[in-house]
Amino acid sequence: MGADDYLPKPFHLSELNARLRSVLRRLKFEGSDEMQVGSLTIDTTARTVFYEGKEVILNRKEFDLLLFFVTNQNRVIKKSALAEHVWGDNIDQADSYDFIYSQIKNLRKRFSQMGYELNIQTVYGIGYKFSPQ
Repeated sequence: MGADDYLPKPFHLSELNARLRSVLRRLKFEGSDEMQVGSLTIDTTARTVFYEGKEVILNRKEFDLLLFFVTNQNRVIKKSALAEHVWGDNIDQADSYDFIYSQIKNLRKRFSQMGYELNIQTVYGIGYKFSPQ
């Protein structure tokens, strides 16, 4: 009937998390832990990013942002969806999205230092859009 997996109760959250990651990997990354986006190589298990063979050092939030943008290429992502995905359910306590702006600025800066122009476009009043080069 289309089921991909089954998890009987009771279960541990770590088991549920592992199975969800597995399903998402099969859907988004064609079963691989690595994905290639232009000249970027992203390893989701090791949480590393390489540009032309050189590692780009990212903090946890920057990596999560980049992965979210890559898995949603050429789609406009609302600031609220981006914040909720990366920062979780506690985002409703934030009074502004300034922390998103600064993380995206830092992400762009890290890649520009490597000589790569990260194509994250600002869609005024809505959010952001990532287009691979």
